[in-house]
Order: sequence, then C-alpha cells, then structure tokens
Amino acid sequence: MINSVSVLVMDGVAPFEFGVVCEVFGIDRSGDGVPNFDFKVCGPEAGRPVRTSVGASLVPDHGIDQLLGSDLVAIPAVAGPDYPQEALDAVRNAADSGSIILTICSGVFVAGAAGLLDGRACTTHWMHSDRLARQFPTARVDRDVLFVDDGNLISSAGTAAGIDACLHLVRRELGSEITNKIARRMVVPPQRDGGQRQFIEQPIPVRCSEGFAPHLDWILTNLRHPHTVDSLAKRASMSGRTFARRFVEETGRTPMQWVTDQRVLYARRLLEETDLDVDRVADRAGFGTATLLRHHFRRVVGVNPSDYRRRFSCPIGLAAQQDS
Repeated sequence: MINSVSVLVMDGVAPFEFGVVCEVFGIDRSGDGVPNFDFKVCGPEAGRPVRTSVGASLVPDHGIDQLLGSDLVAIPAVAGPDYPQEALDAVRNAADSGSIILTICSGVFVAGAAGLLDGRACTTHWMHSDRLARQFPTARVDRDVLFVDDGNLISSAGTAAGIDACLHLVRRELGSEITNKIARRMVVPPQRDGGQRQFIEQPIPVRCSEGFAPHLDWILTNLRHPHTVDSLAKRASMSGRTFARRFVEETGRTPMQWVTDQRVLYARRLLEETDLDVDRVADRAGFGTATLLRHHFRRVVGVNPSDYRRRFSCPIGLAAQQDS
C-alpha cells in the first residue's frame, strides 16, 4: 500500500520525467475517488533551487531527509554521473527502511550509485543501456522492455515509459479501478505490458560502406519478394559465403536476420498508417502468412500485430497506395 510519495530532484533533473511522477502521484483526484498521496518534492536542501536539464529551475519544499519513511521514493531522469553523496545515502537508507524505489530513465543511475542494483533486474532508456551495464556490471540490465518490476525496485525506460511504470505500480499496490481513474484523467492507456519492447527505429547502419548501401536499398524496396542468401549474393555478384561475411561486417546482422527485421519494421509502419488487414500486411511485408508475421513481430516488437495496431494506429490514407 502506498500512502506517502517523495520525489528526489537534483541539478540536471529532467522536467518531463519529474512531471510524470507529479501527474500520477501529486495531483488531488479525491473527487474521482482516488486517494490522495502525501506527496513531497525533496532536494539536497529545502528551499534551494535546483537547475533542470532545460535551463529553468525548480524549488523543492523539502530536504532529502524526507525521503526516509516514504512508502515510495521516485527518482526521475537526471544528468550524471556525479550525484551528492548525501542524496545517495538518503536513497540507500530509504530502501533499507522498506521504501519502494521507482526510477525513470537515467534515474536508475542514481539507484546504482547508491548500491541498489547489485544482482537486480533493471532497465533504462535504450540509449543508456550499454553504459548502465558497463557502469554496474552486476546489474541484470534488460535493454528492450518498457519497465522492470523487481519487487521494491521498479525501473523504467525513457520518457513515456515512466508513465507505464508509475501506473503499473499504482495497479500493483492499489488495484485496477484506481489505476483506470488516473489513466482516464491523464488520457493515456491504463496498461502497457512492461515486457513490451521499447519501440526503436533500426535504420541502415551509418557505418555501411557506400559500395554496399545500394544492395540494402534494393532489399528495402523489394521486401515483398522472397529472398535467400544465395539469391541476394547472386544479384550482388558475390559468392554466398563472401556476401554473408560482408553483410555481417556492414550491418552487424546476418542477411536473413536483417531482412526479417526490416520486414517487421515495414509491417509496423503498415499497421500504424493503413487499414490493411493483418493478412495483407503480412503479404506486403514479405512474410506470406499472418502466422509467420505474428511470430516474428512478437519476437522483435514484443506484442502481436493486432495489439500494436490498437495502441499506435494513426491511419493516413495509405491503404490505397499499398494496393498498387
């Protein structure tokens, strides 16, 4: 049960991620039947402004001593890598006393610096995941998911994933009815599965050589057609073995892995921007059958095509174009 929430702000705090915590836990929604939280904004020193990442300042009403005893301590994204030692001590003491620690985006680095990631499952924004794994090698970093619930430590990926993590925690501690009321006021979906992938574009790698790029361009414009390593190698006037080796060197993926990934990305675009049914999306993306599309789409994206369309569809009239 969560009754009290303290959010830690330090120099370099990101306003959006800070605002997410405030929006979920800091607003009086008692008129909607949502219990009020004892909400505190805590900084290194009460009343002393902290600089945000966008050049403005905010003034915390409370000092970091108020973290101790809170049911939930939230740490929004903040610039690093140096954090006040007294803040790290306060976060560690709060965790030791039973507080749930919730981090958003790079806020997880604060938890790591406080010694809370050893042997723990966690995540962060995909841009920071490799650095997180290097900096805290004993942490079990999941690079793909929206958030990770590891009991008294919940970490989320960047930006909007913080909303998902906060609402997940509300659901876990207070139930679906309260969560739905908060989500409705925020005009967001009440639930996105934490295991859903962070939706990352996978463009042609910038290190792709000028001589090899036309081969990739041709594949991208012919995804609908069947391909094999041998057929692609023949078109490139290479042996199958040489082509496969060059392809890995250029893209970091085998030819068929890369083709499948690009087909999934194209299918994702069709699901977002057209009203084509799943069978036709599968055909145009080169999968041939909806069953094969579902298999690869869920593997790469983390949800099935129909669920993805419900969440991200924004038709712009491309269906007729895709029929050509």
